[in-house]
Amino acid sequence: MGLQGEWVQYGDHQQYSGYLVLPEGPAPLAKPAVLVIQEIWGVDPHIQDLTSRFAQAGFIAFAPDLFHQAGGKPPQLQEQRIEDAKRFLDTLPPAAWRDPQARDAALHALPEAQGQAIGETLELIFAAGTKAAAYVAVLEASAGFLREYESGSRRRPVAAVGYCLGGMLSAQLATRDAELRGAVVFYGNLPQAEQVAQLDCPVLGFFGELDTRITDQVPAFAEAMKQQGKAFDYRIYEGAPHAFANDTRASYRAEPAQDSFAKTLTFMREHLTTLE
Repeated sequence: MGLQGEWVQYGDHQQYSGYLVLPEGPAPLAKPAVLVIQEIWGVDPHIQDLTSRFAQAGFIAFAPDLFHQAGGKPPQLQEQRIEDAKRFLDTLPPAAWRDPQARDAALHALPEAQGQAIGETLELIFAAGTKAAAYVAVLEASAGFLREYESGSRRRPVAAVGYCLGGMLSAQLATRDAELRGAVVFYGNLPQAEQVAQLDCPVLGFFGELDTRITDQVPAFAEAMKQQGKAFDYRIYEGAPHAFANDTRASYRAEPAQDSFAKTLTFMREHLTTLE
């Protein structure tokens, strides 16, 4: 029997949705869990593939869809709309992605309806970081769902790994969820110094040397963690850009992607123990 992947509804009112993949082997009762947190693109085929890879390594793996609202996703964040936005951004230099003037100029060169649709999607995507508090609340519910999912009388151990937007949210979840066993940050914004005291679990980070907007935060965060006796290990990959682990994008770099995934599995196995 191979991996079992399915979309599930959960929450007190079944208001949340996520992609759950169960590993092969014994019943879920005996398995720890990894919460896989999406990039700004949502739970797209790349995130679904990563979720399956964690399940293949022996974990229950779950990717909550942060764009899902009660009743479904808004039209602007449907899969095809996001794919159209990706293709549009690929026509621009990365430095122009977050430059509203540069984006607007390129959008106005498209047919009116197409440019308007892509613009609406990009507006929501780039505003996702402002919704961190709401997303963390969803992630808290998601971690609770995993801890209790077919776990019998004991709560399953859970750790988080996030990419881009999800990297930031992985660390933010760790400031809120005292039961979290570990948090892995792939090229995401790091917590502020005043939040370090709230971090009770070890943190592992992976960053690209060329992604200076993110990577420049690492030394100050590392020092704050050290000063407060918190566990933070990280790697900055020489010559790597943002999103180097996404094998569906031009930013992909095979060597750091493979090395960081292997180190993430080692981290998960160290900090997640199976139930007895």
